[in-house]
Amino acid sequence: MLSVRPKVAELAFHVFSRSLHPELYTIHKSRRVERDNYSAQIEITNCGHVVTWNAGGLTLCEVATSAHQPLPRRRLLLSKPLKGSRTERADCRQGIDYRTHFQLEPVDPDMFWMVQQQLGSGPTEGLLHNFDASGRMALGALSYVSVEMRRHSMLVQAIHTFPDDFAIVKVESLFSIDAGNKSV
Repeated sequence: MLSVRPKVAELAFHVFSRSLHPELYTIHKSRRVERDNYSAQIEITNCGHVVTWNAGGLTLCEVATSAHQPLPRRRLLLSKPLKGSRTERADCRQGIDYRTHFQLEPVDPDMFWMVQQQLGSGPTEGLLHNFDASGRMALGALSYVSVEMRRHSMLVQAIHTFPDDFAIVKVESLFSIDAGNKSV
């Protein structure tokens, strides 16, 4: 199966208050994590990543994907083109809080290859996927997703490289539960 990236200009960032059907995207790597107060499914997909977080009967689903990816509109909390640098927040019911910062960073070729080499070499505690080369570049893109779990929060850091565009997408998201909320 060919697993190359879309063009960086075609990227979008979405957050839903529901899970998405896995057949909407191609999953390359996946990991399930659980704590007493929450659980999450983290997936590297053909276009970026999907994080589905569940706590106290509430689901949040973060999706970094192609803008052309057909996704539902129902229970969509946030939909932005993945361009420049943005900080977003969603206050949810039951003391659940979601914050994210994402940026698309064009870099010079030397810096790009240095980051690409650092991400792709050595063991990692997160999820890492090497994509096939597009044909224009000798090396394919990389996706790396790291998860840091605490009792009442989960921090997700994702880095996606786009060799054809010498661009790097960085996403940092915090899913948290108000520690004083007894319903979660």
